Amino acid sequence: MNKLYIGNLSESVTVPELETIFNDWKIPFSGQFLLKTGYAFVDCPDETWAMKAIDTLSGKVELHGKHIEVEHSVPKRQRSRKIQIRNIPPHMQWEVLDGLLAQHGAVENCEQVNTETESAVVNVTYGTKDQARQAITKLNGYQLENYSLTVTYIPDEQAVQQGQEMGRRGYSGRGPPQQGSAAPTKQQFDIPLRILVPTQFVGAIIGKEGATIRNITKQTQSKIDVHRKENAGAAEKPISIHSTADGCSAACRMILDIMHQEAQATKTAEEVPLKILAHNNFVGRLIGKEGRNLKKVEQDTETKITISPLQDLTLYNPERTITVKGSIEACCKAEEDIMKKVREAYENDIAAMNLQANLIPGLNLNALGLFPPSSSTVPPHPVGVAPATPYGPYMVSQSMGIFIFAHIGARLGQTSDPETVHVFIPAQAVGAIIGKKGQHIKQLSRCAEASIKIAPAESPDTKQRMVIITGLPEAQFKVQGRIHGKLKEENFFGPKEEVKLETHIKVAASAAGRVIGKGGKTVNELQNLSSAEVVVPRDQVPDENDQVVVKIIGHFYASQLAQRKIREILAQVKHQQQKVQSNQSQPRRK
Repeated sequence: MNKLYIGNLSESVTVPELETIFNDWKIPFSGQFLLKTGYAFVDCPDETWAMKAIDTLSGKVELHGKHIEVEHSVPKRQRSRKIQIRNIPPHMQWEVLDGLLAQHGAVENCEQVNTETESAVVNVTYGTKDQARQAITKLNGYQLENYSLTVTYIPDEQAVQQGQEMGRRGYSGRGPPQQGSAAPTKQQFDIPLRILVPTQFVGAIIGKEGATIRNITKQTQSKIDVHRKENAGAAEKPISIHSTADGCSAACRMILDIMHQEAQATKTAEEVPLKILAHNNFVGRLIGKEGRNLKKVEQDTETKITISPLQDLTLYNPERTITVKGSIEACCKAEEDIMKKVREAYENDIAAMNLQANLIPGLNLNALGLFPPSSSTVPPHPVGVAPATPYGPYMVSQSMGIFIFAHIGARLGQTSDPETVHVFIPAQAVGAIIGKKGQHIKQLSRCAEASIKIAPAESPDTKQRMVIITGLPEAQFKVQGRIHGKLKEENFFGPKEEVKLETHIKVAASAAGRVIGKGGKTVNELQNLSSAEVVVPRDQVPDENDQVVVKIIGHFYASQLAQRKIREILAQVKHQQQKVQSNQSQPRRK
């Protein structure tokens, strides 16, 4: 969202004055300022500059005796359940923030946003639009530890896309399509609802000459694909439903009704459960810590829910089957709750990938993978195995442990220096990482172009072993991602556990203070940003190379983010040292 609203303007403000403010603060803008009485609009080149303008100008720049307000411009139809809260005290306890947010409604999700500002920024999703509106009204300008909160809507992307579709097809703000305009096409969404149905019911779902499926499609405004030709001879067939969340749920209910009616008429099945297919990358968050999320769905919907084991997954079948048993009404309610969690996980992964693209210099996420550089595509599917339906622009493969993208072949830029990282894994997992006759570790080393060594055990009863990884930043990303994935695949962590590993980075003793920061400020900010635990033991004795260890404990993305930020700090220290040495080596002029 690049369009900005500039408010609290005096009636005498002019466009040149607004242009001067943006130019003075070196904030680029595109097009002209649209000035109204008391407010104005302007476009920034991208979201980064829009956020920079909000951080720099809002409430801090005075014009004609009034502090201007700068925020995202969000039309009413695009206002959603999601809001962004800025200018949060950097050292504020999350429990305090959670309590404040809960005063205005049910908070479904709260995530911290990476920004350059000292204060914190979070994106919050409320249960309803009314709750989000109330939070904006009550929290905007709220004083918290001498910080004044700024709260804005996060635009409803669905409404934005629908508005663009309407605009392209001749829709005006009111009334029917203009003469000659085409009928609006169905909106495509990234996450389909995928269900498994018994093969014997497929004919009834499709109907004579496709009449039944056309009726479902028409009533629910959905696009429905029945994958009849996949997995020939299989007892069940997948169905993909593309629509809004409500449209998917409505189509699912109609299909369930048909299956129950067919089962009763033919007496072929006593019970017809709902079976939902979900990518394994989302299932852990659906289950929740210690199974709490799944238990809550079961309790709220009065259903019994089971999930297929990890052992059933392959590179070509990354989906797990979620079986829901109960009445039709209960199963439909469970479907809504399950898919809500899946869609939230998908949105969070997209945001995480976009963030990761900025963490590693030269890293091209579209080219990331573990296949050899000579490979131009993901390996072909085995004969007789149906390809998995991709989720939007990417496919997350649990069997490969990290995100695998469509365009694997491009070579990654190699502009950084090699890094050495020590990753600690369970001692009993060493065999899985090495593989039969060392095949797994050799292939991983070759594909990632990294050196991977496993240090000898310190004692016979040691519980952890150290993996020494040396390579460029993108090689670190690949190898560590694969190790996390392998440990999950081989069940060294439970299905309800996140894979959290301890990682060590060695830094020069003289740079350790910069990682810690004054009064621990830098390391605290690093932990808040990455969600990883970062420890710099103060009582360490430097080794023979005058280095000390920084410990990082967290799941894969948290650890990667913490590692990148620490490397940034070390690069800054190195640059400053080189600059000082360069100045000292230059002869002084007399």
